[in-house]
Amino acid sequence: MKRLSAPWYIATALVCTFLAFATHSSQWLLVENFEQSELKNWTIVDTQNDTNPFIANPQITEIRTEIRTDDDNKFLIKKPAKDGLVGNRKALSFTSLPKTVDVGQINTFYTEISVESFPNNHAFGLSNLNAEGIIKSGYNAFEPILRVTDKYESNGFKNDGTLMVKVDSDDKYRQYSKIQNFSADKPASPLKTSQWYKIWFVVNNKLVVNGGQTYDVYVQGGEFLEQTLVFKQADFRMKRELPLNYFFAICNTGSHKKPYGNGGLRYDNIYMSKGINLSLPSALPLKK
Repeated sequence: MKRLSAPWYIATALVCTFLAFATHSSQWLLVENFEQSELKNWTIVDTQNDTNPFIANPQITEIRTEIRTDDDNKFLIKKPAKDGLVGNRKALSFTSLPKTVDVGQINTFYTEISVESFPNNHAFGLSNLNAEGIIKSGYNAFEPILRVTDKYESNGFKNDGTLMVKVDSDDKYRQYSKIQNFSADKPASPLKTSQWYKIWFVVNNKLVVNGGQTYDVYVQGGEFLEQTLVFKQADFRMKRELPLNYFFAICNTGSHKKPYGNGGLRYDNIYMSKGINLSLPSALPLKK
């Protein structure tokens, strides 16, 4: 029998790896990439507008264009109000998922975020309520939730802009945890402004008794040069054990007496995939 040469084996391995990656990448379903000129199929509502003097519809949630040397890119900017305007406490934006995550399923969600500026107070994630329920419940509409803020908490604790996840705690002021740099054995660094971060969050929508209602988070960007696990088994906020059906984002400026600030958070390229999928959606443009 003729012995096959080493280069043949190497080439075959590379082809198999490429095909496996391509197949895995093709499993991604697009939620939103914001490449259209106007925002469609999103509900945008301010449910606690305490601006004084009153300004109707103060939040800014719109598609903008990032001018780059290689090509331009459209993204969503979300701000509770224009700079200097406070009192808009719950600026909501949400859109339905292309496929429901049923109870018992594990799905992976991918998105990219970029902090326009601090100070701010933002959160995003998934909900298992209908549109009316999201509008009524506000923050309690979330299940998996990721938080970006440098606000002071009510007990005087100062956040520093590190990406956070939800954790169960008896301390009402410690309901979130910073993501971690496990290799350095310390919390991750605060998010840098004007830099894009890739985020994968693997959502376990099984029942609590089966180890579900949790999510794992992976990040690439900033100190994480490669895709890195930054938190294991964060907790769903409410644990309603219902099908997940909306991507949901919220922000607020704080009250007039204790304003948080209203720096924006940029979103782009929201995808979902059945199971654990840590590949990069194949249709994504390269971000710098």
